[in-house]
Amino acid sequence: EMAPRGGRSVSTQVVRNRMKSVKNIQKITKAMKMVAASKLRSAQQRVENSRGLWQPFTALLGDTPRIDVKKNVIVAVTSDKGLCGSIHSASVNVSKALYKLISGSERETKYVILGEKGKVQMVSDSKDDIAMTITELQLQKTPINFTQISELADIILKNVEFDAIRIVFNKFRHVVIHWPTVATILSPEVVERESEAGGMLGIWIHMRLKRGDEIRSASESCGVPVACVRLLILIS
Repeated sequence: EMAPRGGRSVSTQVVRNRMKSVKNIQKITKAMKMVAASKLRSAQQRVENSRGLWQPFTALLGDTPRIDVKKNVIVAVTSDKGLCGSIHSASVNVSKALYKLISGSERETKYVILGEKGKVQMVSDSKDDIAMTITELQLQKTPINFTQISELADIILKNVEFDAIRIVFNKFRHVVIHWPTVATILSPEVVERESEAGGMLGIWIHMRLKRGDEIRSASESCGVPVACVRLLILIS
């Protein structure tokens, strides 16, 4: 079709090709959304299932974020890839704030960074304080599982000296909200010291519940399953 003299013209065929291209992109995008939604549901289900393993023990023993120790290790959990910069930034910012909070003249504080994204953000101004970095976490084709986490934990425990490890991660709430969270893990020496000082940790290490009614009473008072109470007694 010819445009008026002096006016702009666009070939009808060019417009048709462009519309066809846009429709194809819409189909691809819709398929990608469906795949992403499926992966999200699967990952969310694994997260919810894993909470039954650690939440009861946290309820029993509690967390000790303010414990005073000389050697602290901050584990910043990020990923190697992903268009989720705010999640990585939150983990890094909380880690840096925690470093300032627990550092001191007589304390040694180091970072362990999981994921390339956290490494990139922290190496510029905290290079001297980084004890180790672990990247390429997503080369594993299988979903993250207990075996992989155990291997990562072994690497950290064998290569870093610590009295307390502070794990900084984003706790999943829903798709658009993740809460920056800090979990504390104590060394065996500090656990023994704290158990002698009393508190929930000391109570459970020194208690030996045998009768069923005592175990049920402890379960009800702490708000955790009976099976978790029995398991804690076995390992204490």
